[in-house]
Amino acid sequence: MKRGIDALTGDMFEVPAPASSLPGAQDFTLAVRRLLSDAIKASPLNSSQIAARMSELTGTTITEHQLHAWTAPSREGWRFPLEYQPAFETAAETHLLTAWLADVRGGRFLVGREALNAELGRLERVRDDAGKRIKQLKAVMGESE
Repeated sequence: MKRGIDALTGDMFEVPAPASSLPGAQDFTLAVRRLLSDAIKASPLNSSQIAARMSELTGTTITEHQLHAWTAPSREGWRFPLEYQPAFETAAETHLLTAWLADVRGGRFLVGREALNAELGRLERVRDDAGKRIKQLKAVMGESE
């Protein structure tokens, strides 16, 4: 069975690169609006419930109207405040914005088992490199294994 390409995950072995630094290349207004909208649609909660949960988490009143204004391309004066990102992602049960931001900056965002696997791989590389260095030092010192 052939599977579709996951546009968010990308190639696991592709080296991440930051977004272009050319003038205007980092205008992410529409991208952020689309990400917010996609996260709301994919959430088990509706936009009213997300707004209510964000209000609980931040201690600030956040309305469904605000959520819709932050996602509407026609509402140019309305921008999603960065300080609400953790509450939004918690309420919408997503990591979509964080993963996107990591990608834009040339990184990867790993959660749970993925993060543990990455750390395990790093530690195994450190162990292997240390083993090679130990062998080199012993050879220089005339010691055999």
